[in-house]
Amino acid sequence: MRALTTLSVVVLASAGIGHAVVSSLDAGIARIDAFKDMKNRPRGGHGMNVLLVGTDGRDKISERDRRAYRLGGEPCHCTDTMMIVHIAEDRERATVVSLPRDSYAEIPAHVDQTSGRHHGPHPVKLNAAYAEGGPQLTIRTVENMTHVKIDHYLEVDFTSFMRTVDVLGGVEVCTPTPLKDRYTGLDLAPGRHVLPGGRALQYVRARHVDGASDLGRMKRQQRFLAALIDKATSSGVLLNPMRFRDVTRAVLGSVRADAGFGTDELLDLGRAMRDFSPSSSEFTTVPIGQLDYRVKGLGSTLKWDPAKAARLFGALRDDKPLSTDRPRRSPAPAPVPVEVAPDTVRVQVANGSGTAGLGKRVDAALAATGFATTRQPVTAPAHTPRTVVFYDPRWDRSARSLAAALPGSELRAVPGQGPLLKVTAGTDFTHVRQVRFDDPGRPEQNVVRGNEVTC
Repeated sequence: MRALTTLSVVVLASAGIGHAVVSSLDAGIARIDAFKDMKNRPRGGHGMNVLLVGTDGRDKISERDRRAYRLGGEPCHCTDTMMIVHIAEDRERATVVSLPRDSYAEIPAHVDQTSGRHHGPHPVKLNAAYAEGGPQLTIRTVENMTHVKIDHYLEVDFTSFMRTVDVLGGVEVCTPTPLKDRYTGLDLAPGRHVLPGGRALQYVRARHVDGASDLGRMKRQQRFLAALIDKATSSGVLLNPMRFRDVTRAVLGSVRADAGFGTDELLDLGRAMRDFSPSSSEFTTVPIGQLDYRVKGLGSTLKWDPAKAARLFGALRDDKPLSTDRPRRSPAPAPVPVEVAPDTVRVQVANGSGTAGLGKRVDAALAATGFATTRQPVTAPAHTPRTVVFYDPRWDRSARSLAAALPGSELRAVPGQGPLLKVTAGTDFTHVRQVRFDDPGRPEQNVVRGNEVTC
């Protein structure tokens, strides 16, 4: 998640403000020899591949912020977030692929950097590669799994993430459903919110707001990255040398990069990406074949779908966009992401508005967006001014998904009602909003452009 910050710095360089400003950025980045003595690497493709790594750097957080944003505990010295960012050869597109930290991985044979002891290949969760062998072993593991050659390595932590969001004046996110996570302290009501650094950190760290766990968290990280890019490119930061300087200074203290990613590379990329915007980016997560793949000594892991993952990473090597079937900018509102697939949500519609034919229109519209309606709407026993979704508390996630399609609707729990959800369309009904369920096993359904996930 802190990797979001580093990509923002690359975007900020697109202003072409000058060699002196970017040189000062280059001078402040800690350098590491991330590719030392690496052999038998994948063949290079077209474009540029950057491995963005966010580390658990909570040891640099003040005690006050630790308490406020629930950052207690010891840092794990592992990668908390990992993404491959592919910059197209023509510099007109960026593809961001999230790699789940709990992915089942096989670490290649290596020599321990501290003890000098030789270790043979063995299975781990992907985020453990960093703890065993730092950036070099992390890159080797990712390359072995994806067969994508990594050109550059960038690493950031909690502190730089919070400071960057603050110096930008906060970043706007939107949610159609409440987001509450007692572990991070995240508590957002439905709607739009401008999050400062600390609350933004809670947003991108939250793993317990729904049943999607780390996969749901990566979706929020992708939305936040798109929103951050939108803020940086639309707020005048790129055209204001003083603000640009302030943003770059905010991240210098904890960014590490490979020795080859210097001033010239930043300026070249910046000039090419001067017109970069959220619609120029696309986001996805590596397709998962098995969500609870049990491994002795590791517990539950996520096992990639080999065929679908191969197609995804093949597209990166060949510099092909993942979302070619959609126009770059869609005039229609973007579908709202939901927690439960609409075709698994059974719905009975009742007309409580007194307007003839409304029940049929609501039923048809819900069916068109994917919900399993009865196709036999009824008339409610009394008129109601507000649209209400009645649901059994055991099916609360389904109810929230249905309510997301009915703007302004009220959720009302009815214990014992069973799996069939009931909607009474009131006089306030205006329209059914399109929704989208992202299946982690279907990458072709799981690709979104940046402008489709911003508010």
